[in-house]
Amino acid sequence: MRGIFVAVMMLGAVAGTGEAARPNILLLYADDWRHDTLGCAGNPVLKTPRLDALAAEGLRFTHACVTTSICGVSRSSLLTGQWMARHGNRGFDMFKTPWAETFPGLLRANGYWTGHVGKWHNGKFPADGFDFGRAYGGKHWMKDAEGKPIHVTTRNEKDALEFLKERPREKPFCLTVAFFATHAEDENPLQYLPQPGSAGLYADVVIPVPATANDAAFRKLPAFLQQPKNEGRVRWGWRFDAPDKYQAMMKNYYRMATEVDSVCGRLIDELKAEGQLDNTLVVFTADNGYFHGEHGLADKWYPYEESIRVPLIVRDPRIPAERQGKTDERLVLNVDLAETFLTAAGVKVPETMQGKDFSVLYAGGEDASWRESFYYEHPTITSKERIPSSEAWVTKEAKFIRWPEYGAEEFFDLKKDPGEVENLTGDEGRKEEIAGMREEMDAWRERVK
Repeated sequence: MRGIFVAVMMLGAVAGTGEAARPNILLLYADDWRHDTLGCAGNPVLKTPRLDALAAEGLRFTHACVTTSICGVSRSSLLTGQWMARHGNRGFDMFKTPWAETFPGLLRANGYWTGHVGKWHNGKFPADGFDFGRAYGGKHWMKDAEGKPIHVTTRNEKDALEFLKERPREKPFCLTVAFFATHAEDENPLQYLPQPGSAGLYADVVIPVPATANDAAFRKLPAFLQQPKNEGRVRWGWRFDAPDKYQAMMKNYYRMATEVDSVCGRLIDELKAEGQLDNTLVVFTADNGYFHGEHGLADKWYPYEESIRVPLIVRDPRIPAERQGKTDERLVLNVDLAETFLTAAGVKVPETMQGKDFSVLYAGGEDASWRESFYYEHPTITSKERIPSSEAWVTKEAKFIRWPEYGAEEFFDLKKDPGEVENLTGDEGRKEEIAGMREEMDAWRERVK
């Protein structure tokens, strides 16, 4: 792998010199967009042709997960390469990790031209920490500089193109395009407000209802998640409590996803036009997953698969030709991105980071040192009745969940029960396995701090 990387960078050095020979980094960062919200991931309705093409030229990780499934915390983990227990953002504040130890801070200190456009959600935006910084979100429609209405996704595109076209050519760049879509506009009864030009998309399609989007699956949840104040159930009522409403909401959600797909394509086209695409590490992922009615829930937060699994597509010049267009099932986490970016740029990774450089997986084959499990954590938001704290020990085959404030536990066999409906904590035949996962989780919780 190192030989491939050196060869690619040597080719870059022919076209440019010094700083310009190092890879650019473009992070396309979606919001509330789960792992199967992609045509190439088998979604039977959604059209994402540009991201599908990106996956065909790169590598798609099918079991990418977040360590905390909520906007602010997940974004802090992305920037710092740390679990919540270390970076300290428990929902809406700035992380406690020094800016100089984040991947944008380190890249800028090592000669990169850095930019962030779009959603921030980590306390006050550190504009002086970027060469180009424009933070906004929360609404799907806003005013542009001339006072005219502009959709947030269009604004993402305009700002990102301005960065790419006007950046200094003598430096490599790192740009994060933090889309607000497909996040709902929570205070708006319509929730999802796509652009008028997307109205025809999916108009004549019936969106399939998930197998566990029913009352029977809801009644299988722990009793405290069935209470009226549970935010996942409250938001289900906003979006999915009637068949016609479900169809309307999901169609608009998918329209916004296709709009993001189109913008991703335009940014890739710009890189190609500049002759920089093959010297750029391009990553598409999201801050957390999303319930589309599964378990009778909406939004995220809880440690179930729909909530914690996210898309991850990587187009990297270091990926061997025979691996392009393939998928990889190994567990990659959001905390891995920072270290992967820094390593690609030749920047020393600080000891405070807790992820792994997943470019070592590009070549395929077995890797005994790669993780087969991970620790999930989530804080209480407002109150335990609204969004209770949770933690989990996760593998691809099984999951152990603990709800500390209620003294409750769940265990699921993901091979036999991928919808996580049957809690097996009372199964005598699984007691030893459950005890082992509980022990691993408790030990990791102490280490992660």
